[in-house]
Amino acid sequence: MNARIQRFQMMLRLLLALGALLWLWPRGPVLAISTGLLLFWFYGLVMALNFGLLLRINASATTAPGALQLLRAWWAEFWTCEWVFGVQQPFAERCLPDHLPPPSASAQAPRGVLLLHGYTCNRGLWNHWLPRLRQRGHAYLALSMEPAFGSIDAYADAIEVAVRRLAQATGRPPLIVAHSMGGLAVRAWWRRHGGDTARLHRIVTLGSPHAGTLMANFSSATNARQMRRGSAWLQELAAQEAPQFRQRFICYYSNCDQIVCPAGTAVLADAEARYKPGVGHLRLAFDGAVLDEVLGELSAADFRPRP
Repeated sequence: MNARIQRFQMMLRLLLALGALLWLWPRGPVLAISTGLLLFWFYGLVMALNFGLLLRINASATTAPGALQLLRAWWAEFWTCEWVFGVQQPFAERCLPDHLPPPSASAQAPRGVLLLHGYTCNRGLWNHWLPRLRQRGHAYLALSMEPAFGSIDAYADAIEVAVRRLAQATGRPPLIVAHSMGGLAVRAWWRRHGGDTARLHRIVTLGSPHAGTLMANFSSATNARQMRRGSAWLQELAAQEAPQFRQRFICYYSNCDQIVCPAGTAVLADAEARYKPGVGHLRLAFDGAVLDEVLGELSAADFRPRP
């Protein structure tokens, strides 16, 4: 569904830009071209305002962002969004299939990976991760979670099926990597299906609004309302979790995350926090250092909780 929506959005942007270009061309090519580009990339200006707000929102953070740092983060985030929402997700959601080899009889089979996207995204978000995982011999499943704007609880059953399939194929507990809302989907899955924490290796979240985010106030969708700061859904979720489960998490967060803010809201209590300064929200899933660190986690021994 998200792929269709994003294809429609891209077509609408192109039509608006082309319409302005044709309408204004008799008045001068400079005016026509500049107006067409402005309409096509108007969301980039809105994003810039969003980044500017972080000067105030994250002003009390341990490492408050500077104007130059935010400008660099915005520039990188802008072009990443262009690629992800303009090409990768609307037109290449299924171009790289899941990799799930037959169940292995060896206890040394490479660990499997479950990849979960965030709000308004789909499995195409992970297209740059999948070749690296395949090269290393890891089984992986990348879900497109539906319904796009329904309750986060609705994704729990699909996650349960994926976790079971990966464990069966590898004989080992999988690693889950979740961007943004995907981190909350993992917690909702655990609340419904739960069980022994030995079923999981680690859960890596990239900019997930564990304590909610101010930006969720700008959408009325069910899953967006659940992600608002102080929402009843988030409070109930936290109240039903044990520290032993939260200790499985590695939470990446940034002072330049323009979607999940304030910055500390991306860190779950009892979890390991990893700070990536100067990285925008979507860029957390494209940061080379983050990918290398996650691949390192796949080679680590089975997790042992802190005493």
